[in-house]
Amino acid sequence: MKRVLVVVGIGVALLGLAVLAFFVWQGRAASDPAFFESEIRAFEAADATAPPEPGGILFVGSSSIRFWDTLAEDMAPLPVVRRGFGGAHMEHVLHNARRIVIPYAPRAVVVFVGGNDIGAGKSAEHVLRGFREFVDLLHAELPEADVWLLSMKPSKLRWGSWSEMARVDEGLRALAEADPRVRFVETGRTLLGPDGEPDDVYVFDGLHLNAEGYRRWTAVLRPLLMAAYGPDAGSGHAGSFSR
Repeated sequence: MKRVLVVVGIGVALLGLAVLAFFVWQGRAASDPAFFESEIRAFEAADATAPPEPGGILFVGSSSIRFWDTLAEDMAPLPVVRRGFGGAHMEHVLHNARRIVIPYAPRAVVVFVGGNDIGAGKSAEHVLRGFREFVDLLHAELPEADVWLLSMKPSKLRWGSWSEMARVDEGLRALAEADPRVRFVETGRTLLGPDGEPDDVYVFDGLHLNAEGYRRWTAVLRPLLMAAYGPDAGSGHAGSFSR
């Protein structure tokens, strides 16, 4: 019994150190737009060898995009490019947009980011300013591309910050309603259970989605993208579909 208690104690201590390291890492990332430079260079190196075809659908954002390993399969036959990295904040996406978004000349850009910002203590207003700047950049550099904004994710780990994330969602919805080239997609609430709290759609850390979580995202998003860009699409403009 004593040995078991020692092992449990060591496990708890290691978990505590891991959590502490995570928050220290997040704090450093929050204040440095170039924090994920090594991952951006890895994308560029891959592009130099096998550049994606222009005109695809670019998914960019934080680790929920980075870990979406089944994205190409989930969105088939639509051509997709996955550029999720690190624990990105909107500042990181904006800082690197001219390197991992603009060069691909995508037909549409799907972005999921903001949860790490709120988790690091940034306000909804701060996050929304970054989104508006990002959309303005895309309109200027990719005037024919549509922008799809995925809603915040109600994770177990950050459930205490959900009210602030909901304020981000309100702002993103307003941004889409005012711009015919922008679409807001409510992917977050599909991750809630019947009791209105985070459902069992997360891996052990309570933050990142499991296969069921990605299945629910796909069930919401794929039909919309297919309607806009699939073989039977009409105009192909996000603004031509009801919100």
